[in-house]
Amino acid sequence: MAEADPATKSAATQKLVPRALAWFRWSALLTFLSGAAIIGKRVGGSLNGSDPWTITILTGAVFGTVMLINVWGVIWRNQKVVIASARAAASGGQANAAAPAAARRALLASRTNVVFSVPMLFFMGAATHYPLPGGGNHLAYWAGILVLVGLLEINALTATTGTSTKPIEKIPGVIVTGFVVWAIAYALARAFLSV
Repeated sequence: MAEADPATKSAATQKLVPRALAWFRWSALLTFLSGAAIIGKRVGGSLNGSDPWTITILTGAVFGTVMLINVWGVIWRNQKVVIASARAAASGGQANAAAPAAARRALLASRTNVVFSVPMLFFMGAATHYPLPGGGNHLAYWAGILVLVGLLEINALTATTGTSTKPIEKIPGVIVTGFVVWAIAYALARAFLSV
């Protein structure tokens, strides 16, 4: 929407964005719940933490869960500020001064979700077709995954500009960053998990 003129941008923000975000939010929740149901059915109530399928699918689930939290807790919450500001300005009121910062935070969380989607999709698919080893140092592996995800999420929640946001400012950088995060997560698996 950066290329749109102000009137078109305002109209889209007031009318189109809320509808698009509704589909976005509810599809994220449905995806999460269906994934949880598949995992629940597969493990049948007995979660074996050293089973290769479980380790692999839960790695993807960590990324997917943070993505869901971003959609509902960060992106939607901040986009509501932007939408309300556009509506207020369109009706002759004052635009919310917090709207640009809210839009920026929503953008960074959304871009971070795209980054997370690369390893999430890999590990979800790999659970059946290319599972990680089940042995090794599980504590070190999960600590590494949580640190990796945590650092990226802290960046999405606190950074505004600079070195830490530069890789996700443009779409090609987002895609490359997604594959770098996948490579780091996979390297953690190879470093700490064994057959």
